[in-house]
Amino acid sequence: MSCSHLSTAWSSSALASSASTTRRRSPPRSGLLVRCSLRELRTRIDSVRNTQKITEAMKLVAAAKVRRAQEAVVSSRPFSEALVEVLYNMNQEIQTEDIDLPLTRTRPVKKVALVVLTGERGLCGSFNNNVLKKAETRIDELKQLGLQYTVVSVGKKGNAYFQRRPYIPLERDLEVSSVPTVKDSQAICDLVYSLFVSEEVDKVELLYSKFVSLVRSDPIIQTLLPMSPKGEICDVNGVCVDATEDELFRLTTKEGKLTVEREKVKIETQPFSPVVQFEQDPVQILDALLPLYLNSQILRALQESLASELAARMSAMSSATDNAIELRKNLSIAYNRQRQAKITGEILEIVAGADALAG
Repeated sequence: MSCSHLSTAWSSSALASSASTTRRRSPPRSGLLVRCSLRELRTRIDSVRNTQKITEAMKLVAAAKVRRAQEAVVSSRPFSEALVEVLYNMNQEIQTEDIDLPLTRTRPVKKVALVVLTGERGLCGSFNNNVLKKAETRIDELKQLGLQYTVVSVGKKGNAYFQRRPYIPLERDLEVSSVPTVKDSQAICDLVYSLFVSEEVDKVELLYSKFVSLVRSDPIIQTLLPMSPKGEICDVNGVCVDATEDELFRLTTKEGKLTVEREKVKIETQPFSPVVQFEQDPVQILDALLPLYLNSQILRALQESLASELAARMSAMSSATDNAIELRKNLSIAYNRQRQAKITGEILEIVAGADALAG
């Protein structure tokens, strides 16, 4: 293998293979590098140095965006807290009534809509692959249960994946902005709302990557519809989490390294004053609140997915930077050895010529 071929092979896979795994690539064999000329080695060293600068810059950008993603979650807390407070107090008002709300209506499941959240870009390790594998696994489970299904894909990577597989029924493919907004979550909310209320599907599940740490994110499946009247969040196994329990993560530095601090927050709901009277029936108010709460849950999932993607990209770019540093070190060693051998050869030629003239 020539030096140019080896350079092309590494440059084409440095950002792909190195970014898709945190394992460090084995150093190239010196036997391949010795065949390169000094000029080619210098060119390769400069190329690797430039690649190292790019991956390191992408790592820093991803770290900054993770912090902004957390700020977006924090900024949405006041609305979420107020919504949960009203939702819980509404349930206290009507807990003795037999209510029938469209979003809480439970019926025999014949068809399931699976909403899959993926990233808009690559170079983020196995982030997208883990979500798509989880989706394939869930689809196989639905097939074994004899249930029909349809997929709502959100994100360019997921859209391309399902479009290449026509045997998977795709209801809609959507794209979101680089920073999730209420407009993005509202588009998803309107779609799943219409599918569920029109009884085209009997259950809606949301698959996204939950942020755990800078090096780990877990794909989870959450039941969106039917909703619990109390606004509880349930997974596919029926395990529900109280909506008043919230979990925040904060990106900080500890001993010069980036770390994540997790914090569980309990939202204290104050009961309404007994003198408060509602102009509308509490059931009608609750019927209007549940779509808002559904929208907030989708927005939160989009923000969690974005934070997981950025953390995965930061980890992948860190691994790619380490690989570039190691390859640059090996190239420098090979360059110095070859340069030393060339200088030694020239000295021997000069000595041999001097001896020939003297003889």
